[in-house]
Amino acid sequence: VFSGNGPSGICLSYLLSGYTPYFKRHSLHPHPILQRKLEEAPEVSVLDQDLEYLSEGLEGRSQSPVALLFDTLQRPDTDFGGTAESVLTWWHEPDRAIPHLVLGRNAPGGAWHSIEGSMITLSRGEWMGLPDLPFKEWLKQKRRGLRNNRATAEDIAQYYQHYVMKKGLQKNFRCGTVVTSVRKVSAESIPNHTQKDLQDDSGSLWNSNEKSTEVFQVDGFFKTMEGDKEPFSIYAENVVLATGTYDNPTWLGVKGENLSYVHHQLSALEEAVKNNSVGIMSDPVLIVGAGLTAADAILFAHHCNIPVIHVFRRRVTDPGLIFNQLPKMMYPEYHKVHQMMKEQTAACAGPYERYISLPEHHVLSFGKDKKCIFQDKNGCQKAYKISMALVLTGSNPNLSFLPNDGIDLAVDSEQPVNPKRNPIDVDPFTYECTQEKGLYALGPLAGDNFVRFVQGGALAVASSLLKKANKNPP
Repeated sequence: VFSGNGPSGICLSYLLSGYTPYFKRHSLHPHPILQRKLEEAPEVSVLDQDLEYLSEGLEGRSQSPVALLFDTLQRPDTDFGGTAESVLTWWHEPDRAIPHLVLGRNAPGGAWHSIEGSMITLSRGEWMGLPDLPFKEWLKQKRRGLRNNRATAEDIAQYYQHYVMKKGLQKNFRCGTVVTSVRKVSAESIPNHTQKDLQDDSGSLWNSNEKSTEVFQVDGFFKTMEGDKEPFSIYAENVVLATGTYDNPTWLGVKGENLSYVHHQLSALEEAVKNNSVGIMSDPVLIVGAGLTAADAILFAHHCNIPVIHVFRRRVTDPGLIFNQLPKMMYPEYHKVHQMMKEQTAACAGPYERYISLPEHHVLSFGKDKKCIFQDKNGCQKAYKISMALVLTGSNPNLSFLPNDGIDLAVDSEQPVNPKRNPIDVDPFTYECTQEKGLYALGPLAGDNFVRFVQGGALAVASSLLKKANKNPP
């Protein structure tokens, strides 16, 4: 059972449906040591090889060796602007399929369906693609091109749905489901008819001769067309957490943050523009944060001529600021926001109308009269009257369905799980949780925050599950 049907869950479903990657004979990988390793056993699928051996010595933009491996096999020289073809060929071997269910709230694609459709992705379009169906080719069929090599969120969401249909994976997906609890139970406590169903499931991971003493019980509910909630309980030997982090926006924890004009999602601004509750003549919109979502909100407000006050804690020149890490040519609109942040502070007026930047400031409180109080690094306070506030300082995963909110599974088991600072502690070559055997974590929960790199985690999980199920050829 997988909880989460975004790109991680889709990719893993593909690999567990019998689709098997092999090294394409006579293809040439630009990394000579990897090429030599791949030539050693071209008849053995990548899933059945030693992933630690293959990924040794690879370097790139991810901390995960398996993520770098699968990425470089699919896009050999993409970081250098190259367009070399994948060195993988895919074979469908149905006898190696492992029965599984992918549970998700939305249609396949996960949080991509919740993002405003016209938003442009940070990553290049081809990096958003899944195995054996290049995103660019799919876009060509729609007679569309990539703007500046990047794609819209709507395109991505549609592509993921198309991928599930095209690859015949839809039978594994249950959309409109909410998981409320995942916990270990004794196999003896399972109702007899459920045990029989599990054993009758041909090719299941359950082997009646060697039943596990403990299994996972996954509880939740389906949302029916009529809007009712239908409860379910599923028992599984292995559970994959692939829920991403979009669910739970970070709060500042300041007075008045729960007032109705303070929001934590960009969609609130889009809604306010639609309803004409903010516009060219209204008090400024406050945007808090210095990441890409805050930048998207600034661009959206700028486009609609809405006045903005932009508050963030860091210095504009801080190397940790995402804008200082993005190539200007590829991301002109984010470079423009960065320029606005530098040139248009409250202290010195710049060329951009209706925008004020307050670097090295933080919010002290939100008042009922829509007055917001900020403080700078020297302790000086300022008050501004605003029309609405958007606190866009990142998000945390919602793991309330796990015992103790999943904190026991994290690298630092005394702090909440956080994709950047405190991911779930997993084995780097199987993605199995070090604290809980049979439980796996993928994507942002395991520290992989880009679609191109979550796929290596899926490769690691599939390889591990195939070994457990004895579906690896000798």
